[in-house]
Amino acid sequence: MPADPPRDAADPSPPADGSLPHGFPPGTANIYAFAAFNALSFQMVIGSPMILYAKSLDASATTLGMIAGMLPILVIFQIPAARFVDSVGYKRFVLSGWSIRTVFAGFMALVPLLGALLPPQSRLALLLLLLFGFNLSRGISSCGWLPWISAIIPASRRGRYLTRDATMVNLASFFAFWLAAGVLGEKASPWRFSTLFAFSALCGGVSLLFLRRIPAEPRVEIDERPPRPRLPEMLRLKPFRRLLGMNVAFALANGGVFTFIVAWLKSAAGWSERHILMLASATFLGGLTNQLILSRVLDRHGSKPVLIAGASLWIALMLTWSACAGGLAPLALPLAIALMFAVGLAGSLMTLSNVRLAMIAVPENGRSHYFAVFSVVSSVTLGFAPVLWGMVIDAAAPLDRAVAVAGKTLHLNAYSLLFGVLALVFLAAFVLCLRLVEPEAGSWEQLLRHVLERSRVRYWLRAWSRATPRG
Repeated sequence: MPADPPRDAADPSPPADGSLPHGFPPGTANIYAFAAFNALSFQMVIGSPMILYAKSLDASATTLGMIAGMLPILVIFQIPAARFVDSVGYKRFVLSGWSIRTVFAGFMALVPLLGALLPPQSRLALLLLLLFGFNLSRGISSCGWLPWISAIIPASRRGRYLTRDATMVNLASFFAFWLAAGVLGEKASPWRFSTLFAFSALCGGVSLLFLRRIPAEPRVEIDERPPRPRLPEMLRLKPFRRLLGMNVAFALANGGVFTFIVAWLKSAAGWSERHILMLASATFLGGLTNQLILSRVLDRHGSKPVLIAGASLWIALMLTWSACAGGLAPLALPLAIALMFAVGLAGSLMTLSNVRLAMIAVPENGRSHYFAVFSVVSSVTLGFAPVLWGMVIDAAAPLDRAVAVAGKTLHLNAYSLLFGVLALVFLAAFVLCLRLVEPEAGSWEQLLRHVLERSRVRYWLRAWSRATPRG
């Protein structure tokens, strides 16, 4: 049988067997299509559109925190689920949970249409119940996702996979927010929210078609599987223990940041739903820069320097948001766009490098249980954080004290105080990033040199340099 003709290196088309170039297994291209439609689905029902709908029902800041924190809190069910995921199979386990989740999204589309039958508080309670079912099914089934991906993606290609996957998610999320802004308009009505939630269910159904096409993990016989590791044994592994500690601080700071930025823009700044969603879409443009900056950086220089850079950016961002909320810096449109773009960039920097480092820190033996503990510890913290910060906002609502700063007046109110506290928590996360263990990680100086000299950012700098007048 004659051999297949060699592929042209300049030909970007995928191979005929459905594989991806650069060493990815056949069929894994479906992961990116699943990621895109999954993002179109979940952004409508657990993102800003849902927060804005809850605000239209007069939800308090604590309730908004519950909505934002419900998904990560319910990831705690990965711990008991890890006992069964190996025997059921990663693919089958994830597919079952995502199917149930899509059904709950369909029921949510009916809630805004019940205004003639139920008062706002009853609709809010029903919505919380459906969100609980949606997030519970997702929390249990996600136990199989990271082990599944780790089993089918080669270790040397995981950084590239993560950046490409994030690119698809950010592109789809950007489109979802602009679609939501167009549907809601200047003055949102119940049927408009219902349309968005129905669209979420439709995209969730399409994502299942691609999820089915992702190759299953290699089967392992039950009697050949290693014994389940215990928690003390896991915590004795220094790289894993320090990664957990950093994730607790990062999740505590990051939990609810986007939710309360949206809430502040709506309640205090007085922006409309349409303008908020259009502005929020800039975060996904920030996330898209991971394809320009991190596509090869993660696998070449490691996760630790990227985590340090992300934590530093978060500190600067929270201080800036605190100044805006306190009236020290007026929130003009260009500044708002720049801040939301940087929020997406900072979140992308830390999330991608964090997941990649977890794939390295977790050993092969007992991988499902290590990933379950990693996800639960960070996600539960991420879930309780917005509830905690929502309670802080409600408790500090009457606060309004003027303080002179550099000749200007800073108003200490609930939101300026919250963003300032979050800057301190991100500072703690930065210190813990310095203590992370990654033997093959490069230095911060090497990462900066690569970004400025060898990545595609150099083209931007070259164009700026040529346009700059010289004396």
